Amino acid sequence: MSRYLKVSMIALLALVFIVPVVSARPFVVVGGGFYGPGFYGPGWGWYGPGYYGPYGYAYERAPISGGVKVDTKMKDAGVYVDGSFAGTVGELKTFQLRPGEHNIDVRTHDGNSFYQERINVIAGKTIKIVPN
Repeated sequence: MSRYLKVSMIALLALVFIVPVVSARPFVVVGGGFYGPGFYGPGWGWYGPGYYGPYGYAYERAPISGGVKVDTKMKDAGVYVDGSFAGTVGELKTFQLRPGEHNIDVRTHDGNSFYQERINVIAGKTIKIVPN
């Protein structure tokens, strides 16, 4: 086998195995089959997974994070997430967090905390925080 063919095959195999890992996000099944939840069982349409026919399933990427928006006039206030500095209100605008519970602390530029809350972030949703 020639060297160029070997290199081409290795590159093709690398793409086949690396690209799905790099773009890995959970799939959400949308739609339904003709005979209930898929003709060949859950997740299968008429011709296999991901068939976009009139009676098959379609797959969509599910969001893997939720948004948090801090709405205050003090744009130089610092935002701390789980005790770590995330940035100022003016820099962050709406920022993304992993789903789950997080402690949000908003502090003035001299370090005095004026807002603390434990929030539950939901994937695909944005939580609006309005400090007093």
